[in-house]
This record gives sequence, structure tokens and C-alpha cells, in this order.
Amino acid sequence: MRRHAVLTLVAVLGVGAMLVAAGEARAQTQSKPKPVAPPVKTAQPPTPTPQPPAQTPPAAQPAAPQSLPTAATAVPETPSEATLGIPFYPNMQFIESYNAGAGQRYFLFGTASSFAEVVAYYKSVLKQKGELVFEVPATHEFDIGRFNEETMAFPPSVTVKDYTGVGLQGYPNPKAGAEPARFKTVVQIVPIPAAAPAPVRR
Repeated sequence: MRRHAVLTLVAVLGVGAMLVAAGEARAQTQSKPKPVAPPVKTAQPPTPTPQPPAQTPPAAQPAAPQSLPTAATAVPETPSEATLGIPFYPNMQFIESYNAGAGQRYFLFGTASSFAEVVAYYKSVLKQKGELVFEVPATHEFDIGRFNEETMAFPPSVTVKDYTGVGLQGYPNPKAGAEPARFKTVVQIVPIPAAAPAPVRR
């Protein structure tokens, strides 16, 4: 916005300078009497030349903002159970990771297994029943750490979502030509941040 305002002001000033110079030249032309006899050579002051509009020097223009890193460039490697500290459902595929804010990231995985199978797996390995937070589409959440709203954007958790419910045909696989073409179930993992409180059990 500031750059646009500066460029607009320069353009207006440039047009004004041209109009003033043109008006002076016209006034001098109209006030000069027409010769009725052969002109006598006399010294006359030079006619002022209109000045071109001022231009903003290149150094005054703000530098173009650098592009922010995308999730793919920020986390180029596929996360593992060791890096996230959470068991992975067998054969689920890494989809993408995103910045959750407050120094946290959440990681998405897809699987061709049913929602019920994935929920049963995490009930067993996490040794907790979790909570069904939505019925349609079915979404089950397991808390794996205490949430601190002052230092966290998301609670540490494993969330399982059904993508074959009403009106859903599966989550599209972002890898072209990969199998399956659509995932029946998506697992979102928000790992426990460093120095976070101990995990909770429900």
C-alpha cells in the first residue's frame, strides 16, 4: 500500500510539472508580438525547456518480499515413529505436514483401512479409549499430552477421521498414480513438543 501511494504521488507531481511548463511556454508564445518589419537580432533569454517528470530512484523502492517456505520445503523428509514419538498404523502413507503455529506442526497420514480398524488400533497401542468428537464424518481423538494454551496452538493428539461417510468418497492421494487413489481414513498426528508435560491417559 505504501509503495502504491508513493508511485501515485510521483505520477501526480510529474503530470503537474508538465502542465506548468507547458503553460509557461504557451504564455511566452502568445505574448511575443508578431514582427511587422525584418526582425532585428537581439539577445533574448533562452526559452525554458519543460523538465521530464521526476522518477522514483530504484533504491527507494522496497525489496520484494521473500516467499515463505511451504510445508513440503520446510519438512522434506518423511517423518518416522521415532521422530514423532507415536506408533504408526501399519501401511499408512505420509501425506503432508503443516505449520500449526507456536512452533508446532501437525502431520497427515492416509490409509486404505476402515475408520473402525484404525480407531481400534490406536485404542490398543495408546491404551486409552479416546473420544468420538464428531459422528458425521466420524472423527475420533486421542490426547497424548497435556494442552497448554499459553505455549501451544494444538493439543498433542492423534485424530482419526473417516473419509467414506455421507457425501465423502475418500481423501485424494496427492501423489499422482499412487495407490490407493483415495484414502478411506486419515490420521492426524500432533506430536508432544519438547519439554512438554507428561502424556495423559483416559
